[in-house]
Amino acid sequence: MDFEGLKESPIGRLVPITGTTARSGATYNSFAYLPDPLPVSVDLSPATWTLVAAAEAAVARLDQAASQVAVPALLRVPTIRREAQSTTALEGTYAPLEDVLGPDGQDGQTPEALEVLNFVRVAEQAFAWPTKNALTAKALCGLHKTLVDGTSSDGPDAGKLRDRQVFIGRPDAPIAQARFIPPPPGKLLTGALDDLLRWVNSPPTDMPSVVAAGLAHYQLETVHPFSDGNGRIGRLLIVLQLIRHGVLANPVLVVSPWFERHQDEYHNQLLALSVSGDWDAWIRFFATGIEHSALATTGLVAELLEWQSETVAKARAAGVRGVAERVAGELAGFPVLRAGWVAERHGATQQAAMNALRRLTELDILEERATHGGRVFLAREVIRMLTELHV
Repeated sequence: MDFEGLKESPIGRLVPITGTTARSGATYNSFAYLPDPLPVSVDLSPATWTLVAAAEAAVARLDQAASQVAVPALLRVPTIRREAQSTTALEGTYAPLEDVLGPDGQDGQTPEALEVLNFVRVAEQAFAWPTKNALTAKALCGLHKTLVDGTSSDGPDAGKLRDRQVFIGRPDAPIAQARFIPPPPGKLLTGALDDLLRWVNSPPTDMPSVVAAGLAHYQLETVHPFSDGNGRIGRLLIVLQLIRHGVLANPVLVVSPWFERHQDEYHNQLLALSVSGDWDAWIRFFATGIEHSALATTGLVAELLEWQSETVAKARAAGVRGVAERVAGELAGFPVLRAGWVAERHGATQQAAMNALRRLTELDILEERATHGGRVFLAREVIRMLTELHV
């Protein structure tokens, strides 16, 4: 960690820490970084304000596009799962999209897919909160418990603020070579999180939503309240903040692919901000990411809806009716299907559901595939669009 640089940080301070490492039992005497409470205003250059305005406009266009869809909730399924896949990949865990796009989660049997699907549950849980309700430490802990449920990170720390010192960097590296050391557990950690939540619940009224989201994201990553999962919860907080600010009614914004693509710069920017206190550089980077993400998601929405319209027209022209027609009308939201789920959703028999899926397969709308869990039917074009989301 850059102790010399952080010692001069204008937005935080170093605090002494002592203890023993869990791996070797060796005693350490070092320093951790404790960020100051977030400011009520930040000085940004004209160029950065221009980027912020562009990002806000892009988010507004995305929200408008999503609001014009007959069933906006249909778009939430693929976009949240694309976000889940990417935000989990940023933490080093990857699962193919087709393993996590099934609406019943039956394909999510691998440990990697389970982590992705847990994030889906977390996002749906968070997006269902009334915006008038305050965001609390208890609520965040609930999200964390869901996030790690059944994974390798599940255990005594699940759903709790961390009670031990953590070090960010290679696990086999000496503490002195840690990339970053967040605040120690106890009063300093809980106090920093309480300060952040007060700011999130009552942000400066004249601060643009993208700027506020950027500040809150940095602070949560720096406070690092949990033993694991901070990055995923922090990126979820970006979209949650935009919802709570009233600029995003439909939570379809996919942000993590852009940060995944710029992963090294993303981590470097977060660390550089702690050293320099240069909010302008961080917000310039962050706003660029939000604009690109919003534009890319808007393009994805348009592409999905165009494909959906063409698919329904193709099915009807071929004389498809009943269950098969209804399935075709929802493939943009549910591109990975099993007969059992289709039967339950559409009130049909198992055989009727299978017949409907195979009829759509005959029309090259679906692709049938055998898996260890039985027959699965894929809308390959939808999976391709989600996979190739351009950011």
